[in-house]
Amino acid sequence: MRDFFKSFFASLLAIIVSLVILVGVVIACVVSLSKSVMEKDEKKLTGNVLVIDLSKSIHEQGQTNSLAMLSNKSGYDAGLYDIIQAIGHAKADANIKGILLKLKPSPNGWATMQQLKGALDDFKTSHKFIYGYGEEISQGAYYVACSADSIYLNPGGDMELKGFATVMPFFKGTLDKLELQPEIFYAGKFKSATEPFRADKISDPNRQQIMAYQNGLWSQFLESAAKYTHTDKAAINDLAVHGSIQFPQDALKNKVVAGLLYWDQVEQRLRARTGQKDNEDIAYISMNDYAYAEKGDDQVSENRIAVIFAEGDIIDGEQTNEREIASKDVCEEIRKVANDNRIKAVVLRVNSPGGSALASEVILRELVLLKQKKHLIVSMGDYAASGGYYISSMADSIFAMPNTITGSIGVFSMMFSIDKLMKNKLGVTFDEVKNAPYADLPTSSRPLTEEEAKRMQSSVDTIYERFKNHVVDGRKLSLANVDSIAQGRVWTGSDALGIGLVDGLGDLDRAITSAAAIAKISNYKVVTYPEPYDKFNALLRRFGVKTDASLAVKAAMKEEMGEGYQWYEQVQNLRKVNGKAMMMMPFRMNVQ
Repeated sequence: MRDFFKSFFASLLAIIVSLVILVGVVIACVVSLSKSVMEKDEKKLTGNVLVIDLSKSIHEQGQTNSLAMLSNKSGYDAGLYDIIQAIGHAKADANIKGILLKLKPSPNGWATMQQLKGALDDFKTSHKFIYGYGEEISQGAYYVACSADSIYLNPGGDMELKGFATVMPFFKGTLDKLELQPEIFYAGKFKSATEPFRADKISDPNRQQIMAYQNGLWSQFLESAAKYTHTDKAAINDLAVHGSIQFPQDALKNKVVAGLLYWDQVEQRLRARTGQKDNEDIAYISMNDYAYAEKGDDQVSENRIAVIFAEGDIIDGEQTNEREIASKDVCEEIRKVANDNRIKAVVLRVNSPGGSALASEVILRELVLLKQKKHLIVSMGDYAASGGYYISSMADSIFAMPNTITGSIGVFSMMFSIDKLMKNKLGVTFDEVKNAPYADLPTSSRPLTEEEAKRMQSSVDTIYERFKNHVVDGRKLSLANVDSIAQGRVWTGSDALGIGLVDGLGDLDRAITSAAAIAKISNYKVVTYPEPYDKFNALLRRFGVKTDASLAVKAAMKEEMGEGYQWYEQVQNLRKVNGKAMMMMPFRMNVQ
C-alpha cells in the first residue's frame, strides 16, 4: 500500500508540475503574442521595404506557432493566399516603397512560384521598385525574380541556367537483394507510381510524359527569362544548352542579371530608391509580419464565398501529420460549409498528388452533396493529380495554373511478400489455418496465388472504371475521350486546358471571382476553412504520440540526408499502401 501511495502522489505531483508549466507557457504566449502584434504594427507604420525570402516553404494556408512567440522569431508563417493578398495590399500601401526578393534555392512548386510571380507582375504596375539579390540563384528563384526591375548576383556567387532534369530513384535492385517480392497491380500504361519497385529505369511511356510536362514548365521559364532579358526564348535556351552561364561574369555578359554587387552595394541602391541617407538603417518588413498585420477581410456582407483548402496526401480517417487531406476531417469541413446559408458558393483549393482511393471516394461524395446546395469551383495548386483530380472532377468549373501538374487518372495497388526474406535471412517461416480461401488476404507472409492476383487486378480495374466515369459525368466528355487522356498520364495545366480536364487558367483569385459570378453576387466576404493550423496546439493534441524528440530526429535526418530524405520518406509511406487501392502520382515530380 505504501508503494501505491508513493506512486500515486509522485504521479499527481508530476501532473501538477506539468499543468503549472503549461499555464506558464500559455501566459507567456499571450504576452508575447500581444507584444508581437504591437511590433508588427510599428513595422507597418515605419517600414518601407517588403522582403520575400524565396528559400521559405510556402503552403496554401498560413499557420501560427504560439511557441515561436517566446523567441524573436515570427509567430506566423504566411500561406500562399495570405502572400498574394499582402502583395496586393502593398501595391496601394503608401508606406511600402518597394519589394526585395531574397534569391535562394526554393523548395516550392512551379505553380506556387508562378502565382507569386503573377502577384509581383501586378505589383509592378504601381511603379514601385522590385529588386532581387542572391548569392546562389537557383532556376526556380530566377523564374520568380524575372518580375523584378533588376536582379543582382554576388560577384563570388553562383547562378543556374542549365535546363530542367527529373531524377527518379529505383528500388528494384534493393528488393532483389533483400528477396522482397513486390506484388503490383495497376490500371493505365502511364501509371508509373509503382515503377520504382518493378523496374530499374524509366519506362518509355513514363519518359514520354515526363518530357512533355518538363518541356511545358521549361517553356514558361524561357518566356519569363526572355521578357526580363529583352531577348527571345531561343536565345535563353541556347545559353542553357551550351552551358554558357558558369561564372558570375557570364551572367552579367549575357544580361541575365543587371549587376554583380555585394550586399552593402545593394543596400546603397535601396536607400537611394527609398530616399534614405547613407547612415540610415533600411526598415525591412518580412512577408510573414506584413501578411499577418494585413490579414483579414474588411468586407462586410452577409453573402460569403468559402475557400476550403485541401493540401497534402489524401488519407483515410483523421489527420495524423501536417498537410494531409484526411477524409473524416475534410468531410466535416465540407458539411459545415454546406449547412451555412450565408455561403453562396465554394472554392475547393486542391494541392495534392492523391492518395487513398477510398478516402478520395468518401470526399467526392461529400462534395457532390455540397454541390446540390452550393456552386462548387476548383482551384488547382502545384498538384491536383490522381486522387487530387478525382475529388476535383465533379466541380462546376476547374481552374489551374499553366504550371500545375494534374490528370494522372489511374489506379494501383501494391503488396510485398516477405516469406523469402524472413526464411533465408532470419530463418523465420510462416504457416496458417483458415476456414475460407481468402481469409488471410491481404497477406505478406506468402506470394499471392494466380486467382488472388486476378482478384486484386479486377479490383484495381473496377476502381479505374469508376474514376473514368466520374470524369465523364463531371467534365461532360465521352468515355472514349476520357480513356485516351487517362491511362495514368500527368499533364500540365496548359495541356489539361486543351484536352478538357480544366476549364480555364488562373490562380485562386480567378476561381473566387468565377464563384461570385456563377452565384450572381458582387458584394461578398471570403471565408476560409479549416481553421489555420497552429503548431503548438497540434503538439498538445498529439502529446505522448509524437514528441519533441521524434520531431527533432526527423529534422536532423532531413538536414543530414538532404535530397535523399525525400526518397526515404516515400519508401516509409509504403506502409500506407500495402494491399490498398491508391490513386496517387508517381514519385513527386521534382523538376530542377
